[in-house]
Amino acid sequence: MANPYEILGVAPSATQDDIRKAYRKAAKETHPDLNPGKSEAESRFKEINAAYDIIGDADKRKRYDAGEIDETGAERQPERHFYREYAEADPNMRYSRRGTTGAQSGGEADLDFDVFADLFRGRGEHGGFRMPPRDVRYALEIDFLDAVNGARKVVSMPDGKTLDIAIPAGVDDGQVLRLKGQGLPGSDGQSGDAYVQISVRPHPGFRREGADIVSELPVSLGEALNGASVRIETVDGQVDVKVPKGAKEGTKLRLRGKGALRGKSGERGDQLVEIHIVPPEGADEALAQFMAEWEKSHPQQPRRKGAT
Repeated sequence: MANPYEILGVAPSATQDDIRKAYRKAAKETHPDLNPGKSEAESRFKEINAAYDIIGDADKRKRYDAGEIDETGAERQPERHFYREYAEADPNMRYSRRGTTGAQSGGEADLDFDVFADLFRGRGEHGGFRMPPRDVRYALEIDFLDAVNGARKVVSMPDGKTLDIAIPAGVDDGQVLRLKGQGLPGSDGQSGDAYVQISVRPHPGFRREGADIVSELPVSLGEALNGASVRIETVDGQVDVKVPKGAKEGTKLRLRGKGALRGKSGERGDQLVEIHIVPPEGADEALAQFMAEWEKSHPQQPRRKGAT
């Protein structure tokens, strides 16, 4: 795969917000649903998602920029000097270990666990070793629709066991889920907890504003002027909406209860559908003449302050 910055058309100095905007724009242009039967668009869409998977995640981007991972996310093998690293290391960290595990069903995990450091620091009163319970932290990336509607993900833990994680409907980006007793066990048989931080992958057609979901609806000039019934996508599937007669650019239609779950209340937010008027392609002489005559009797001052 090529350089992910070049694929998304951003500079290495771009902010995460710039990268997110570039991804949304590119993904929307190449989404297979909007380009049916076009294999080139599908390939480009996959390439864009792979690039965003690397530099859209702040931690992965940092590791990529440092040369620790390549464009596919695979570890690069640096030259290691084990004895020198041991000798120069903090004595309390010489036996520490950082582990990384992957998630099935599209998830990814990063777990930090210092097993040996804790083992030596946990020496018992009579010279024996005491291993305390250990918490583990895990980063899981999920799709936008899975975050809104809820899902189940199976992930692999450092000790080889798997966890079936229930993603609650309405979970938001950056939210941390606590899995009690699913961490690493101590000498007494008690286990720590697992903390799963959720990262939500942006959607090409939706974005969240709290519990509300915002989408864009392109309409023709005729549909805006005369009104129309249009079928649109929601997180629950397709529905028909009415574009009001005389709709203006930026007009927002509200679909009640079509947003994300609002906390534990059981209520859902709304979907806000923002109208975008698409002018006719190319010059249309008949339309131009009609508008010229119409404006004579309907003068407008669109750049006047306060004009509507």
